[in-house]
Amino acid sequence: MDWTPSTVIRWLFDSNSGPSNRSLPRWIFLRALGAIYFSAFFSLVFQIRGLIGPEGILPAREYLKNIADQVGYARYWYAPSVLWFSSGSHMLMVLCWVGMAAAVLLVFNFWPRGMLVICFVCFLSFVSAAGDFSGYQSDGMLLEAGFLSLFLVPGGLRPRLGETRPPVRAALYLVLWEWFRIYFESGVAKIASGDIEWRNFTAMDEYYQNGPLPTWIGWYLQHLPHWFHAATAFFTLALELVLIWAAFLPRRIRIALFFVVTPWQIGIILTANYTFLNYLVLILGFLLLDDRFLMRFFPAKWTKPLLPPAAVLSVEAEPQSGDQLSILVTPSSSSSDEGLATKEARRGWPANLRSWLAPLRVSAAAVMLVWVFYATTVQMIWMVTPAPFPTSPVALLDPFRIANRYGLFAVMTRNRYEIEFQGSNDGQTWVAYPFRHKPQELDKAPRIYAPYQPRFDWNLWFASLGEWRDNPLVLRTERRLLSKNADVLALFAANPFPQGPPRQVRAVLWQYWFTSMAEKREHGLWWRRKFLGLYAPAIELAPDGRIGVTQWPEPMPPPE
Repeated sequence: MDWTPSTVIRWLFDSNSGPSNRSLPRWIFLRALGAIYFSAFFSLVFQIRGLIGPEGILPAREYLKNIADQVGYARYWYAPSVLWFSSGSHMLMVLCWVGMAAAVLLVFNFWPRGMLVICFVCFLSFVSAAGDFSGYQSDGMLLEAGFLSLFLVPGGLRPRLGETRPPVRAALYLVLWEWFRIYFESGVAKIASGDIEWRNFTAMDEYYQNGPLPTWIGWYLQHLPHWFHAATAFFTLALELVLIWAAFLPRRIRIALFFVVTPWQIGIILTANYTFLNYLVLILGFLLLDDRFLMRFFPAKWTKPLLPPAAVLSVEAEPQSGDQLSILVTPSSSSSDEGLATKEARRGWPANLRSWLAPLRVSAAAVMLVWVFYATTVQMIWMVTPAPFPTSPVALLDPFRIANRYGLFAVMTRNRYEIEFQGSNDGQTWVAYPFRHKPQELDKAPRIYAPYQPRFDWNLWFASLGEWRDNPLVLRTERRLLSKNADVLALFAANPFPQGPPRQVRAVLWQYWFTSMAEKREHGLWWRRKFLGLYAPAIELAPDGRIGVTQWPEPMPPPE
């Protein structure tokens, strides 16, 4: 290969020069990405009006207005969202349904590039206007993977496996780079945080109990002996800080790494409800594989176009020399460029137009992908040392959530608290509002919900770890319950006051623990709990329509 600047740019950023042995892993990844997008929009259909609707807990209209007041016309950059045009209930539902429709079409491989654009725009529009309800690392992971996939996806309405359009090499690298960073940066964050539990290998001792939404499988794992939890903590650090570097080693080692991380992610999915996060990390790992490895799992008629011409009649084709899985392998002389050029030459002016636009397309891809690589790389370096790199390129991409820094479980939660909303008509008898997903009933087994994401329940878990003044959603929820707001009530499993809103509403705090094996056998209880007191001010609605405070929270007792 002639390593001139123009050749290197085409090799990195032109799909015609991309690796020709990644069609099957790309096909699997894009179908699974569509399913994850669908799960994200599907969960919003039932929540979005109660979360950010006009009468929701944190209305998008208020959030966007505050941004507009602060930055003026720059608001469209700092909060890129179609909800600037309208943030009413109908628009929110249209956003979700359009996103779901595009995700389904992406799964069925219909105009995948167009569907990826629609999914990305719809999800970014929600994230940019949702405020506290979109501050999750999983949202950034999905947006980053979705954006990079725009350069990975084959063109056309029905591209099949896209064998004539290899992925852009740099885009493939950056998607794998995201996968690597999710692991490695999480490991670095654990060490940099100074959390003694990771250093003493006790981080997993109560992990299954104290996460946002535990599962019944996690309940059983919690009761395993300490050596199991210590071994799990050690392997977590070993995987994130050491083993994950095998992604840069030869083909067989990378495939072996796939068979290490995939069962690991499945185990996390079964023992904790981290929405679509672990599903996304799991499918990103499929890009470690290549066509030669995956062909055995696909029907022969599907994989026939992927075989070299001399091997079409023989399934047992001789493997090509070199590490064909590597994204750094140089294009062979039998590249698809010539065949593609001949095919396009026969199509007339559309092919000519694509040829004229090709330099612009390659240049745009180069600028964006280099920009993302710079932003993600310097953020990873800053986790270790405050190196003097320019910050403007990083800050400019920040609103789009396509170049993120990750750090999962940097500090472990040592106790489990639960906020519970209660209503009363006399100030003496309090009735709890039942949640859909959060632990509440002591005899109810924690279930598996992921990839469904109950954002209201998740935010309350985070709020329970802090003060009510830092979590305005709690007091706002109290006010909505006083007015019997239907959209907010839909976030709960039921309305305990069907005849009318209660006179008073309060938010109290409980501390929860898993029961022991003996307690469960004897009483059938999965949980035990202790009442800690008032979390936020108890409020009531006066006859004149004003809201007053009936009781203020007192300092909480120390956790047990």
